[in-house]
Amino acid sequence: MDEKISDTVATSQTRSQRSRKIRAILAGGLVLGVGAAITLAAWNDSEFAQGTFSAGTFNLVGSTDGTTYTEHATAGAAATLPFTVNPTELSPGDVVYAPFAVQLAAATTDDAVVTISNEATTGVVTNLTYTLIQPTTFGCTSATTGTELVAAGTAVSSVPAATTFSLTKGATAAVAGAPVFLCFKVTAGALIAQGQSGTATWEFAAVSQ
Repeated sequence: MDEKISDTVATSQTRSQRSRKIRAILAGGLVLGVGAAITLAAWNDSEFAQGTFSAGTFNLVGSTDGTTYTEHATAGAAATLPFTVNPTELSPGDVVYAPFAVQLAAATTDDAVVTISNEATTGVVTNLTYTLIQPTTFGCTSATTGTELVAAGTAVSSVPAATTFSLTKGATAAVAGAPVFLCFKVTAGALIAQGQSGTATWEFAAVSQ
């Protein structure tokens, strides 16, 4: 073979090999370049959420005059019902009347269901029955009518099961809820004993809703 031709072939082969190496290097560079691009494009973002938890306020208060409401939180601090006829001089057939009212105090955060129960009796309360009425206004007389919560003829020492009513909180934290008015009518039975004396205490237990 001619030396010039041989040199030309050799030169061509060398250039071809170099070209393949360059393409291989470039290809490797392209692969690395793509890999680097993926790493740079890995965006990071976060969201956080938290909650703050505070207990509300719940307070039931009662009134014997429909105006001044205060707490009577225990049986020992029970409000004394203002019976319109002296309940210490009962005769058979006498009926005495007493109003009461309850409401949710200002700043109370929940409505309530109130369950009535007989907390305790002391002394002798036999032959005494009562009815408990929920009128629309404060007051309690023989003419008072309304929703009957406890049926007439119920022994003073008892309350029927599931005797309840609802209370609503105030429209704003600054005002008390709407009051519920109550009327106790107690009747002395025909067999009431002379000189007997006793005390009945009712509980109004409010549960937030």
